[in-house]
Amino acid sequence: MSELPLHGGDPSVLRRLNSAATLRALREDGEATLSGLAGRVGLSRPTTEGVLADLTARGLVDEAPPRQGAGLGRPARRYRFRAEAGHALGIEIDAHRTRLFLADLAGTVVGRHRADLEADQPPAERLAAVRAAVKTCLADAGIDRRSLRAVAAGTPGVVAPDGVVAFCTVVPGWEGVDLGRELGRSFPCPVLVENDANLAAVAERWHGAAREADDVVCVHAGSHTGIGTLIGGRLHRGRWGAAGEIGKLPELGLYDTTAVLSGAESAGALLDGIAPSGAGARRVLDAAGRAERVLDAAARAERVLDAAGRAEPAASALVAALAERMARGVAAMALALDPEMIVVGGPLVRPGGPLVPELRRRVRPLCLSPVRIEASTLGDEAVGLGAVRLALDRIDEDLFSLDRPAQAPAESPAETGEERQDRPAPSA
Repeated sequence: MSELPLHGGDPSVLRRLNSAATLRALREDGEATLSGLAGRVGLSRPTTEGVLADLTARGLVDEAPPRQGAGLGRPARRYRFRAEAGHALGIEIDAHRTRLFLADLAGTVVGRHRADLEADQPPAERLAAVRAAVKTCLADAGIDRRSLRAVAAGTPGVVAPDGVVAFCTVVPGWEGVDLGRELGRSFPCPVLVENDANLAAVAERWHGAAREADDVVCVHAGSHTGIGTLIGGRLHRGRWGAAGEIGKLPELGLYDTTAVLSGAESAGALLDGIAPSGAGARRVLDAAGRAERVLDAAARAERVLDAAGRAEPAASALVAALAERMARGVAAMALALDPEMIVVGGPLVRPGGPLVPELRRRVRPLCLSPVRIEASTLGDEAVGLGAVRLALDRIDEDLFSLDRPAQAPAESPAETGEERQDRPAPSA
């Protein structure tokens, strides 16, 4: 790898290096005076002053209001990073819902929104519902669409490097959808698409249970159980985006996990005693016709988890059976990657619930190293938060890159197709 010619080389590289260091210092350490900032970054006052002038012109820095009670005389001017100069949007799209998180350039979440989706929606209708949710989220937060500097979306299935959903069994009709291109039509900025388990792993290291770990396996337990991995603190996708998809092998017990937890494989026999009325589940289901005509697997799994939280024996037996089934796949990933930590999250994991302790008890004896197995602390927000973190990382590539000149945000970015549709027609 060639080194940047920092001494006697391209002066533009030095300017970008100084700009990136100054901007990072203001964002991470807070506002500062000119002298204080020069000391932090290791630049002369004149150089720092020139860098600040450039960053101010780009809209990324401005002068902070004077502090009250600063004493006699004119207070030294202080500068701050303008976190509001742009925004990142993270979107989770699954079979039943879309969840959105909007963050400023400092990573502070400033808006969020959730909308339910129909499980059997065709892709075009699902995408239209997602676009409507984006519009609502931005409006509620008072953020103009043109403020977005990057968008990331997470979805179940294998996502190819070009943003196409290459394989998906969870969302009907989703396989083959060019999600990157379809969403890209709605935004005047880069749009990234990633697998949901991968984004859950990113979120756990950002704000969750894995904040101090670099080598992490994230188990996302839902309709099927997906696995995201971080190696050396970086997301590992594999060549075609299919890393961690060991659930494809039925022998490893990670497929149809929600159906297994719901008791579907045993035709409801283990659900006896869990029915809300106290009657046997089989009689309730027979009266309605069939289990699949009354409750889908996700709804039945919710009932099992509720009952397991009350330590009801039948439900606890289902959770233990699921943990026994999943342990092979989770242990296989641990043996392959030797991670520091395994984080278990997703729709089937609840705070204080029994699934993670049951998994811990069964997985550890199968491992060769003392891997930590912890429950996610992010609940059902993990995928959406991971998406917004991925979008923020994309923005950082532009803000702090030394390989390209930094550009100021355009005063009037090109309209998206959606904005053109929303714009009122000119009067005759």
